[in-house]
Amino acid sequence: MPDPADAHVTLAEVARIAGVGRAAVSNWRRRHDTFPAPVGGSDTSPQFSLTEVEQWLRHNGKVEGVGSRERLWPQFEALGDRTLVGLAVAEIGRRVLAGDVIMPGPAGGELPEDAQRLIDRTAGSTRQADSQDIFEFLLARWLETHVRQISVTPAPLAGLMAVIADVFSPKSGVPESVLDPACGAGGLLIAAVRQWAAADRSPGVVLAGTDRDLALASLAAARLGFASAEHGGSLRGGRRAAEAGAHIAGVDVRVGDSLRADPHGEFRADVVLCNPPFNERDWGHEELATDPRWTYGLPPRTEPELAWVENALARLKPGGVAVLLLPPAVASRRAGRRIRGALLRAGAIQGVIALPPGTAAPYSVSLHLWVLQAPVPTTVATRREVLLVDAAASGPRPGGGPQGIDWPELREHVVSAVRSYVARGESQAGGRGRPTAVLPAGCVAVPVVDLLDEQVDLTPARYVPGAGVSGGVQLRESWPKFEDLLHTLSELADLLSRFDLASGHGTSVTTTVGDLDRAQALTVHAGRDTSAGLTRLEVPSEGAVPMLTVPDLLSGGKPRSWLPADQVSRTGGALTLAEANDVVVVGVERAYRAWVQTDGPVVLGPQLYLLRVDPALLDPWFIAGCLRAPANARQASTHTSSSSRIDVRKLQVLQLLLAEQRRYARAFQQLAAMEEALLNVQAVGADLLRSLSNGLAAGQLKREAAGSAK
Repeated sequence: MPDPADAHVTLAEVARIAGVGRAAVSNWRRRHDTFPAPVGGSDTSPQFSLTEVEQWLRHNGKVEGVGSRERLWPQFEALGDRTLVGLAVAEIGRRVLAGDVIMPGPAGGELPEDAQRLIDRTAGSTRQADSQDIFEFLLARWLETHVRQISVTPAPLAGLMAVIADVFSPKSGVPESVLDPACGAGGLLIAAVRQWAAADRSPGVVLAGTDRDLALASLAAARLGFASAEHGGSLRGGRRAAEAGAHIAGVDVRVGDSLRADPHGEFRADVVLCNPPFNERDWGHEELATDPRWTYGLPPRTEPELAWVENALARLKPGGVAVLLLPPAVASRRAGRRIRGALLRAGAIQGVIALPPGTAAPYSVSLHLWVLQAPVPTTVATRREVLLVDAAASGPRPGGGPQGIDWPELREHVVSAVRSYVARGESQAGGRGRPTAVLPAGCVAVPVVDLLDEQVDLTPARYVPGAGVSGGVQLRESWPKFEDLLHTLSELADLLSRFDLASGHGTSVTTTVGDLDRAQALTVHAGRDTSAGLTRLEVPSEGAVPMLTVPDLLSGGKPRSWLPADQVSRTGGALTLAEANDVVVVGVERAYRAWVQTDGPVVLGPQLYLLRVDPALLDPWFIAGCLRAPANARQASTHTSSSSRIDVRKLQVLQLLLAEQRRYARAFQQLAAMEEALLNVQAVGADLLRSLSNGLAAGQLKREAAGSAK
């Protein structure tokens, strides 16, 4: 096994260490004969000695603030084995927590000698204030490296599941215990901490988790230890913590298979949150045939997800709530209809929520959230209907992957439906009459008797009306908006139609962005790779700065992640930050565009460029207008492939006096406004057509409308 201190690094890792793009490292290799020679890899993907790279970077003054953490990861990765690396990262967490957190993995002394040396060196060179950040950074890189082998619940989805459980939980207050029987790296339990542990009404929450993977269980325990420390709880699991009376009363993460041999077999929780493994045929069907958990029937071999459903119900206290993330086929597969029917008759299924594709892996599938409640034997159930929400159709339209989801909108849409459903049940139980709470569009409360047909299909799309069925109000709001957009478009068209363009070509004098940079009329700054070493938020917090990348532009144009404000200020020159009146240019032909930044700062990713102009010499709107011309981009393109890059320094700009620039700038602004109006008309018009089509197909055309259509 290679010494972790002299690990091998790729060009991409060298770029991360230096805080620059990969193209800059390639330029260093070409321009500097002293750049270290490859020690492994291949011609297309060479590897270099980390020690030699660090020495060269220090000698040439290339290391920036972000590199100190980046130099750690190649050393941990050099340990080789996925489990060993994960345990070493977890041990860093244990050291930070002063050994107070009880973790299922081996202690540091039981790890191999080279891993112990690396852990000692990392812990010894890290300031206490930065130690948790180091742990979170190493954890993020480990998860990123093994993303194909490890399923992680995105933080916004985990938060949504915790909110749903909170809304469905009895009014008595915060749950005393939360269990995740397939906890992975602990994402759902962390969401439980954020949902309940900081609440003043919490006497103390016990967090319990189980996972078959030793490394994941150890990492989850360390993460929950940090969360416990943040919320004033005891770091120790077990009874001593339960007696502490803190907001987190205990953390108990164990290694095991929750279906075959559950180490939390006697534990009963108020809430279960779980994202179980999908499509596992070898889940223990034969050896568990007589297991007492199968209250609703033995799950067929082909229905492992229903085994997790019954396991969750068996681990709940009476009246407890479980929220599980499941594939959509579980709601309709023929093999599971008998168990689905038994769950419905017992009142165990409270709701099924269809999410938009892209909320979690596999990203191409519209996953379902199942909301379950353990029956209370001493009471007679009054709720004889099930909430079905089709957020995949009536909710926000995603762009593919968790960063393409409008999480605030999705959360508001689902939580509004859940709250209305719960209020509907409360009014029905209290008044013993018809429920008064009105469910929002995109959801329906279906009587259990209507679901107990031959198929027992719980797919929300089969019962929730299409957008047009309940879209009358939406249409009344959309038509005036559409007409206003058409009016704006007409006014802009009238202005632009008055432009008189000369027929001559080649008479104007131009210069290039590179020449303007050399003349110090503007400065060019390239966007940087921020994929590692920084905490990326999928839901913006207060003061967070949006981060824009080329994939964002290709999937809708809006940023899909944010950086905390304190992190942006701390990293300083390691980021490319576009501010008001800066010109932003995309360096890829298929996504090419240029604009003036007007709505606050934004961090630019790779292949995005910032042009900061001298306002005494150049007008930013004039520069952006010249650069956005398609012919300009074609002339500066590399033309090497379908993903041709733009050499920003070769882009052409007219040579005009500042007063004449401003005249052109006004025209460019009107052109940009017309482009935006056209896009808005297209988006609103598509929604109108969709709603009208659904309404007509549902037979909603009124007689007077039918008569007027003749």
